[in-house]
Amino acid sequence: MRAAGPRFWSNVLAVAYRETAVLRHDRAFLSLISMQPLMMLLLFGFVLSNEPANVPWAVWDQNQTAVSRRLVRDIQATGYFLAPRAIEGYDTGRTLMREGKILALLVIPKRLRRDIERGRPQVQLLVDGSDPLSAARVASYIGQVGATFTTADPAEVRPRTPTAAAAGGGIDVRQRFWFNPTLRDNVFFLGALAAMLLTNFCLSATSLGLVGERESGTYEHMLSLPTTALEIVLGKLLPHVGVGFVLLVYATVASGLIFGIWPAGSFLTLLFVTLPFVLASLSIGVFVSTLARTSAQAVFITVFFIMPSFVLSGVMFPYQLMPDGVRHVGYLFPLRWYQIAARRIVARGAGLDDVLLPAAALFVIFAALLVGIRRRMKPRLG
Repeated sequence: MRAAGPRFWSNVLAVAYRETAVLRHDRAFLSLISMQPLMMLLLFGFVLSNEPANVPWAVWDQNQTAVSRRLVRDIQATGYFLAPRAIEGYDTGRTLMREGKILALLVIPKRLRRDIERGRPQVQLLVDGSDPLSAARVASYIGQVGATFTTADPAEVRPRTPTAAAAGGGIDVRQRFWFNPTLRDNVFFLGALAAMLLTNFCLSATSLGLVGERESGTYEHMLSLPTTALEIVLGKLLPHVGVGFVLLVYATVASGLIFGIWPAGSFLTLLFVTLPFVLASLSIGVFVSTLARTSAQAVFITVFFIMPSFVLSGVMFPYQLMPDGVRHVGYLFPLRWYQIAARRIVARGAGLDDVLLPAAALFVIFAALLVGIRRRMKPRLG
């Protein structure tokens, strides 16, 4: 092998100069590179937090006295909770919690005033244990409010904080966790394992499809065939749908055999809601392929999309606790709707009726993506 001489490095620098010139004129690629750090900075600095916020909860107040209403106000005054829903009965509370509309249910007994007079006041707190970290924090905040709650006459009450010294007794908050009584962390993460695997697979499998056809010179030949753009797209998607279901079965069986976490609901319902999710996720990959001009752009756009999808969908952190505005952006991602349905089925034993809305949203996203793909693909040569 010859030693590197002046000509060797001259050739290297010449090729590097050429690639730099190409990269400098690739405005789309440079724009994506400059946007990604800003996006990551905002997501990790503004969106993600382990501190509960905007917590949806409900109250079953059987006491209906000034003391019970003051307890509810003190909990809401911590700033972590939204205005509570007023309900009557455990069945209503369990339904709302199974549907993800509330994370906690405070049950105030009818005998609260009598228990205060006897010096043993108690209330019950039921928390959704599907997300152990959030459940423990929510229960802790409400427990602190109860421990520092004063049972003195309301006219004598002054604003208090959860860490203030107790006066006039306090209320014992008896906690119970639904859907995950032991607060196992793997119930939360494995409940969305299939969703994350399918997202990675679907985007990676199809994002290089059409751009690869263009780079290999077969794109024009494909368009010249007696097929419509819709037929071409669906034909490219169908083989990957089968692989997606194989991944779903693998993730479900592996979670059950290794960790003992099986879907509490119907597996057929899980299969039903997986179909529109796989179709929508595969369509995102195809849409990316219509936008990108090179394979490098397609890969970068795919990676650019996956991270915010994971963060804003709620598979890593509960979407209910995200700031207003940002939380609602997540509904544009198929992963948001699928993880809602999957966790309802896996952790809460939801049935078909409980996942109809997420399934319908996924079908709408799939249809919208097909329209966008059709407009990006040229129906004829020239």
